[in-house]
Amino acid sequence: MKTYENTGNKDTRSGFGAGLTELGKTNENVVALCADLIGSLKMDDFKKNHPERFYQVGIAEANMIGLAAGLTIGGKIPFTGTFANFSTGRVYDQIRQSVAYSGKNVKICASHAGLTLGEDGATHQILEDIGLMKMLPGMTVINPCDYNQTKAATLAIADHDGPVYLRFGRPSVANFTPADQKFEIGKALHLVEGADVTIVATGHLVWEALEASKALNEKGISAEVINIHTIKPLDAKAIIDSVSKTKCIVTAEEHNHLGGLGESVARVLSQHLPTPQEFVATNDTFGESGTPAQLMEKYGLNSDAIVKACEKVIKRK
Repeated sequence: MKTYENTGNKDTRSGFGAGLTELGKTNENVVALCADLIGSLKMDDFKKNHPERFYQVGIAEANMIGLAAGLTIGGKIPFTGTFANFSTGRVYDQIRQSVAYSGKNVKICASHAGLTLGEDGATHQILEDIGLMKMLPGMTVINPCDYNQTKAATLAIADHDGPVYLRFGRPSVANFTPADQKFEIGKALHLVEGADVTIVATGHLVWEALEASKALNEKGISAEVINIHTIKPLDAKAIIDSVSKTKCIVTAEEHNHLGGLGESVARVLSQHLPTPQEFVATNDTFGESGTPAQLMEKYGLNSDAIVKACEKVIKRK
């Protein structure tokens, strides 16, 4: 089976920062807005190099979204930055009315998503943002897996015409995708070929899925691993083609099982190819304080949980 090497742990938010820095040099229409979290969003270099294109709006996220929508009218490509909880739940009305409804070319860039925000706890963690954003008509939803892919996604969304939600995280995680990759919105990536079970994962759970596939291989189980970096539009063909071969599927995400990637996959399969499915996700709950590793263990969002889900779903074939 194909294996992947971790070239060194990096946080995905720094991938966003690196992408934004590069865009500042190559696309004069890119502007950045931040809600008092410049360091956390890794927007320092953009601010330093392009102060005339950077807007510090303070702790006023709703205003930030409104400003971003207005800037698009003049042909600018605004990238907004704050925590995922504040990027979505706090400003959902403004996103719906000022961005999605009117199809404004705003890039909503959200760090510290999911449980791996860690010790700040449930009030700052968000496990429902994918569901919130994918339900908005015309909204593209992207959740990359590592530093390199987050940088590539940041570059790609600048060329995409329309609103985008780009989700990434705080902790340092495995960096294993190519540094020179071309990011294609809506195109799933087959990482490992397999015959017994399909694992589709997104964000931080992609590396955990790869680790699970190695553990399953040692048990004589051939697992196919697909990186779903774009949750909307979803690459339905990639999922159907894989499940046509394996006859069962596990979805893995750092998100509530209600409204996330798993439900999108289930909808596709119910329409085209009803298939046994297991969900690795949080179970209709808020998070709590703890280290990222502790929380991923407690809430069953790791390679061990994926292995168990695969063994369970195979029995249902």
